[in-house]
Order: sequence, then C-alpha cells, then structure tokens
Amino acid sequence: MSDASPDEGFLQSCLFFTANRLGRAITRIAEEEFAPTGLTPMYGYAIRLVNGRPGVTQKELAEKLSIAPSTLTRFIDKLETKQLVRRSVQGKTVLLYPTPKGQALESEIRLASKRLKARYKEILGDAAADALSDGILSAGTRLEKGVAADERDA
Repeated sequence: MSDASPDEGFLQSCLFFTANRLGRAITRIAEEEFAPTGLTPMYGYAIRLVNGRPGVTQKELAEKLSIAPSTLTRFIDKLETKQLVRRSVQGKTVLLYPTPKGQALESEIRLASKRLKARYKEILGDAAADALSDGILSAGTRLEKGVAADERDA
C-alpha cells in the first residue's frame, strides 16, 4: 500500500518522476562504487570506451554514452587535463586515444563496474535487475526514436 495521498498518486504512475527517482538512486550507488577510482561513473565509462577503441571519434563516443556532444567535450577537457585521454584533431574530426595513465586505470574501472552491478543485483535480484535494464534500454530507444520523429515532423 502506498504512503502517497490521493493528490500525490500521480507521481507514482509518472514515468518522468519514477525514472528520475531511479536515476538518482542508481547514481548514488554508482558514485560510491566508483569513488576509489577518483572518477565519476561517466568519466570511468568514457575512459573504458576510449581504452577499448583507441581513435574513437568524439562524436561516436558521445553517441555510445548517450550524451550531448557539448557535454562530452567538457568531459574530455577534464580527462585530458588529468592526462587520462588525449585528443588528435584530423580536419573536423576529433579522435580520442588512451594515455598510459588512463590505461593504468582500466582494471580499477572494471572492478568498480563489477561492484556496481553486484550491488544493484543484490538489492534487486539478478532477474529483476536484468529485466529492468532491458526494459529501460528498450523504452529509452523507443522514446528517442519518437522524439526524433517528432522533431522531423515539426
């Protein structure tokens, strides 16, 4: 049974509200698990992707991380300042490469990612965590396609 009063019940059935609530909860857990790396989870995942695919374009990396190119530019600025990645500009294309310092963090980043996954699976259960992740990925993809179609039609 819900603690919500009748005039607050709409929040519990609102995808915007519930998705943001979930986002805050998983972000808090992820930040705790990534703290030993000295990086936020998004920085950790960015480094992991660059390490795994040296020469990835900044545009491709933004798409893989599902963030705006301008946001990724700020991320890369900080990672470059910390000497964890380096940029190489070829014409209008920006390529990203790992540095030895960034590569040295790979095992620690992977460990943080494993701890994160283990922690949320412990809380939610394996099947529920997997189903939730699959459902969110599917819904996000469908919503992105819908927004893109709306923008084309506008």
